[in-house]
Amino acid sequence: MIEFYKVTSQELEFWLKAEGEPLFRKKQIFDWVYQRSVTDWDLMTNLSTELRQKLKSNFRLSTMELVRESESDDGETTKFLWRLREGTYVESVLIRSDKRRTVCVSSQVGCPARCAFCASGQKGFVRNLTSFEIVEQIIQINQYLAEQGERVTHVVYMGMGEPLKNYNAVVASIRQISHEEMLNLSQRRITVSTVGIIEGIRRLTKENMQVNLVFSLHAPNQQVRKKIIPYARKYPLDEIIDGIEEYARHTKRNATYEYILIEGINDELKHADELCELLKGKQCAVNLIPYNPVPGVRLKRPKTKAIKHFMYILRKNRLTVTCRYTKGDDIAAACGQLALQEEIECDQKAS
Repeated sequence: MIEFYKVTSQELEFWLKAEGEPLFRKKQIFDWVYQRSVTDWDLMTNLSTELRQKLKSNFRLSTMELVRESESDDGETTKFLWRLREGTYVESVLIRSDKRRTVCVSSQVGCPARCAFCASGQKGFVRNLTSFEIVEQIIQINQYLAEQGERVTHVVYMGMGEPLKNYNAVVASIRQISHEEMLNLSQRRITVSTVGIIEGIRRLTKENMQVNLVFSLHAPNQQVRKKIIPYARKYPLDEIIDGIEEYARHTKRNATYEYILIEGINDELKHADELCELLKGKQCAVNLIPYNPVPGVRLKRPKTKAIKHFMYILRKNRLTVTCRYTKGDDIAAACGQLALQEEIECDQKAS
């Protein structure tokens, strides 16, 4: 049995020819799967009964089970918990903002980066997701949105995992998401976040894609980074920034530097001054994110006054700065909070 979401346009053509089916069936099948988000072959009513049976016998559509969806109090964020075939779990987040419907997808079960401020790596790394498991998160959320007459407009690889440590599957999923016969989402509406995997950044630069690249900086120097980001011991900050700059020049897309503000760690005025010096003249924007509390982690969000002062210094030095409004923190769906608390509950119920 083959997972359908990893089948290319050409591969489906070959299969249809081998089965003696006309090639116009490819467009019909892709329309049902990618545009209408249908995950049951029997519901594809303009296909013959014989073809539907062949598809059912050869291709698997759904590979993950929705265990739970959690809605934030303001109705702007929905978190989805998926059970994979072997019994592990991942989470995705739907964020509503004006007309945008952004899906934050996971790329790994757990996370190898184990950043001090992030819940996703607390249980360690389990495995990479396949490209079709990444794509299915979007397909299923599109199905959820279809009931409201809506559709996913943006995709961000900012869920569980370090995307560039699952490079091949992430790039393959991006090509599917943006393929005109599949989800047909502009690559300019797709964002990949990385903690600074240099070899991955360099490979991505050569892919001839137009996706947005976000660097999880979180510190103005290598010394502070090493305290909160284990990968910083392997990847020097100056080399990462060189790679980010090369990506920005090659794609003509401004890079974004994310900076989680943590009280007493990286939120002082001297850190703001140092960050201005580090990014001076760079083709970039800075996204400040006040720390979102994680159970069991003894870190604190800075006071509002400190956040405003930090932002003021950056803007005074002519950096483009935004401060991310926290969404979904009441359901543990905000930045850094995806930790599968529900997984623990589900496993306890099962036992």
